[in-house]
Amino acid sequence: MNSALVVLALSLLTTVAAQSYDHHDMGWVNGYRQGFNFQCPHGEVLVAARSYFSESDGSDRLWAFECQPTPEGLGEPSDCWWDDLNRAGMEWTSTCSRNGLVAGVQSKYFESVLDREWRFYCCYYKRRCPYSCMKTNDIPEHHREEAELVVPSYGYFVRGAQTTFSGVLRDRQWKYILCRMTDFDCDYENL
Repeated sequence: MNSALVVLALSLLTTVAAQSYDHHDMGWVNGYRQGFNFQCPHGEVLVAARSYFSESDGSDRLWAFECQPTPEGLGEPSDCWWDDLNRAGMEWTSTCSRNGLVAGVQSKYFESVLDREWRFYCCYYKRRCPYSCMKTNDIPEHHREEAELVVPSYGYFVRGAQTTFSGVLRDRQWKYILCRMTDFDCDYENL
């Protein structure tokens, strides 16, 4: 066999293998149908979330999250807590109370509805207030697709999310609530 042909074939196979998405090695925080409790290290907040859907594994998703330290001017969090809990199979909108920022996620899977309940871990930074808030587009754009949120710009923070559940497709779409935070102390609570 021609050695140049073998080298070309191996090169093509390597390229195809590198381009294929291996969802088994992504640092997932859960297995299918398993609960999880993810918290960023102290002084860090959530900046990215990725999930991969599998109908054959209970119409569930694997989840991975990334954190990043907050800017020095924001200071250290003075208090952290688990915020509102949604119920599996229900729509949910949650924004961290007390102007908090999302620094973790907790979830439990319910076989009976093929869905999860959710709760955010929120941290309070002095008396900083959110402004220039926006919601992302649906993530994923279509049910059952791979989903990825990456905070689009430094200085924006995840404050919560709005999520809808399709009882037919047994999957959720998310709109994350992103805000900037003031550089000064303010008197307003939960804008």
